[in-house]
Amino acid sequence: MQAAMAAVPPLIENAQIADPVRRFLEYVLNKREQGNPVVGVYCGYAPVELIRAMGAVPVSLCSASQWTIPAAEAILPANLCPMIKSSFGFIRTNACFFYAASDAVIGETTCDGKKKMFELIAHLKPTFIMDLPQLPDDTEVLDRWRKSVLKLQGFLEKTLQTSLSADRLEAEIRETNRKNRLMDRFFAYLACRPIPVSWREIYDVITLEHVANGDEFQDLIEKISSSIDQRIALGQCFGTFSSPRILVSGCPVGGDACKVLQIIEEAGGVVVAMEACSGMKNYFVRITEESSDPLRAVAESTLSIPCSCMTPNRRRLDLLDKMIARFSPDAVIDVVLHACHAYNVESHKIRKHVQKKHGLPCLKIETDYSKGDIEQIRTRVEALFENLELKK
Repeated sequence: MQAAMAAVPPLIENAQIADPVRRFLEYVLNKREQGNPVVGVYCGYAPVELIRAMGAVPVSLCSASQWTIPAAEAILPANLCPMIKSSFGFIRTNACFFYAASDAVIGETTCDGKKKMFELIAHLKPTFIMDLPQLPDDTEVLDRWRKSVLKLQGFLEKTLQTSLSADRLEAEIRETNRKNRLMDRFFAYLACRPIPVSWREIYDVITLEHVANGDEFQDLIEKISSSIDQRIALGQCFGTFSSPRILVSGCPVGGDACKVLQIIEEAGGVVVAMEACSGMKNYFVRITEESSDPLRAVAESTLSIPCSCMTPNRRRLDLLDKMIARFSPDAVIDVVLHACHAYNVESHKIRKHVQKKHGLPCLKIETDYSKGDIEQIRTRVEALFENLELKK
């Protein structure tokens, strides 16, 4: 399978496609040179439409690298989420350009670990903590969340010395919806059997979406679609008709945690969907356009993200139902980062739902960013694939 994959021409001709951090770094530097401020965020609940409407550039400050964790553990407990430790470690070692470049930082109360980490860095930059309500079905929750978004607007206007206009916000709403529709066009190829793109290419396209405006991204998707159509015509795909098709769910999977995705492909499987926060989840959201209250429309769209911090979290099960129906996985692999208690507890409900409703096996993998468990993960993934083969 690896030899066949190597023979497939690159999907995107870009000298920096193998280095998304550098690509994003150049994008942010160019924007700063043009006079655009930078706003760091830690979660998809931060309304990027509001940030962009003020002429600012949103950048993610979440990190997924093992090498800064020792520096973080000098202050943070060792049994804390590796994403929090990695992110804090980059700040503590002054190694995070995106944090250094940020004129303001937005945090969200998605978990206790993040909340306390924000307290340790709040003195370094103008920081605003959004009070995220976590009872999505409560009748008053949208009003409370809109108030938090409105407070964020006031913070950004004061910090960035600018103002928000309804027209600019409406334009950014349309821009997000346009790019999400384009991304959905790309996702349609993931339903093919065999699949004509690899997990790395899925991540490449997601990364490029963050550094492109609507026109640039439409041109990119047109070129990508043409390349994929050519692959299909030539029979250039990843895996075979019988390769195990895997939906990856759970915690954000990026950086050093991509070892799980790599192992899936090395074991002969193909990743056909990623429900995780760092994957496809946010692109299924549509924001109401031409409403009388665009700020409320933005608040409503972000609140609909089905993170495990929400309770009850029926929306995540509904999203999994739609993704399973669309991408036809043979199994679900639920990736849980160590000490991420919300996703860890919810993994039991995910497994029962996937098995009972869809008749699919569900493998839970608890991991961090180290390399010490790679062979253990490989053994478990290979055993899953062997069981799938026996059931055929």
